[in-house]
Amino acid sequence: MVIKVFVATSSGSIAIRKKQQEVVGFLEANKIDFKEFDIAGDEDNRRWMRENVPGEKKPQNGIPLPPQIFNEEQYCGDFDSFFSAKEENIIYSFLGLPPPPGSKVTKPPEEASSLPNGDVTGEAQSTTEGTEEAEESGQQEAQKEGSEDAGEHTGSPEKNEEEGETATEETEEITAEGAEGEAEEEEAEKGEEEGPGEEEGEEEEDS
Repeated sequence: MVIKVFVATSSGSIAIRKKQQEVVGFLEANKIDFKEFDIAGDEDNRRWMRENVPGEKKPQNGIPLPPQIFNEEQYCGDFDSFFSAKEENIIYSFLGLPPPPGSKVTKPPEEASSLPNGDVTGEAQSTTEGTEEAEESGQQEAQKEGSEDAGEHTGSPEKNEEEGETATEETEEITAEGAEGEAEEEEAEKGEEEGPGEEEGEEEEDS
C-alpha cells in the first residue's frame, strides 16, 4: 500500500503550499512511505484526483484543492481531515495503515482514556475491599463484646445465689438465737412459780 499525496508544486497560494509542506513533512518525519503527484504540471494527475475525491468531500465549486491524500485508490481525506487525525493521534487509522510496533501515535483516544478509568476502578475496588474488611472486623469485635456481656450476665445469677444463701444463713442464726432466748425466759418463769411453793412449806414446818 502506498500513500498518494496530490500537490501543486507551482501553486501561487501560500496557504496551499504551507498545507502541502506540513503533510509531506509529517509523513517523512514518521517514515511513512508515500508518493507525491503534482497536479500543476500533469493533467492526468489533476483529472484522477478530481474524479476520485468523493462528491461530499468536494467544495461547492466541485474542484478539490491540494493537498489530497489517498491510500492507493482509497480516499483518505484533505488537509483538514489530516490535521484532525493528527491531533487525535489516529493518523495511521486515517491513512488506512497498520500501526508500527510500540507507536504512541496510533493509540486510539478510547484506549488512552480507559487507562485512567481503569486506575480509578482499581482504587474503587481496593477501597471496597478495605471497607468490607473493616466491617468484618467490626462484626467480630461486636460478637466478642456480646460474648463478654453474656459471660457477665451468666455469672450474675451465681453471685445472686451466693448472696441469697448468706442472707438465709443469717436469718437462721437470728431465729436460733430467738428460740434460745425464749427457752431461757420460760425456764426463768418456771423457777419463779416454784419459788413461792417452797417458802410456804418452810413456814408450815416452823409452826
